[in-house]
Amino acid sequence: MGKTESVRKRFATMLEDDGIIVAPGCYDALSARIIEATGHECAYMTGFGTSASLLGLPDMGFITMSEMIDNARRIAGAVNIPVIADADTGYGNALNVCRTVREYEQSGVAAIHIEDQTFPKRCGHLEGKEVVSSSEMVQKIRAACDARTDPNFKIIARTDARAVMGLEESIRRAREYYDAGADVIFVESPYSADEFKQISEELKGIPLLANMAEGGKSPMLSADELERLGYKIVIFPVGLLFSATKAMYSLAEEIRVKKTDRDVQDQMWSFKQFTDFIGVSKCNELSQKYKTN
Repeated sequence: MGKTESVRKRFATMLEDDGIIVAPGCYDALSARIIEATGHECAYMTGFGTSASLLGLPDMGFITMSEMIDNARRIAGAVNIPVIADADTGYGNALNVCRTVREYEQSGVAAIHIEDQTFPKRCGHLEGKEVVSSSEMVQKIRAACDARTDPNFKIIARTDARAVMGLEESIRRAREYYDAGADVIFVESPYSADEFKQISEELKGIPLLANMAEGGKSPMLSADELERLGYKIVIFPVGLLFSATKAMYSLAEEIRVKKTDRDVQDQMWSFKQFTDFIGVSKCNELSQKYKTN
């Protein structure tokens, strides 16, 4: 059994087992490795973070499918835990979604989520979103399910209707998307803990994903709280990105002001710590093993 098949089977088992799946957000291979190294069993590839880190641009439809899939491939290749990847709107109509699914499936991720926003889309916690008709999204979900070749590759349907059309419409759409074949349902940006509870009660029996977007529109609930409400997956999509950005910004200012960073090196990993983490010792061992005379 290959790595990808094994990881996807593990994720499928995790969905069936008791307990909530906690997936911190990564935006590159290094952040994914940090998530794995700290003992997490799942990671989430954030589109918000991918756009910010690769393009230096907001999550407002600038990033392309090929750029997202390249990032997904690097992330999935760097770790041995399941990766859930953002696939935005599926990058077009139902026919485009078929290709999107095939490309993400080949990247090695365990699951993707597709949302019912219009294109160009934007981060689910930004203003100005619009959604397509639920019938159009249903066809995208059906196309996605038909296009996959591995049944353990999971399709997560996301609805952004809460901010546009209200909670009841988002719940109605969620049921419709699940009936269309989605494995997991993702109702984006509930506005309160009571709304999270109402979603879980009205969609009881359906695997649900909760998005704890740091600083977003939803209240920050813990994984334990969400598990008690009946949620199956929780993502923390941009915490690592925001933490890294704050640290890098502070260090860059330190260098600008003092023309050195020697006074803050206690706030960094040492050269040895980082090279050990990134695998220099293992690479040196392999170099010796395959050294020519």
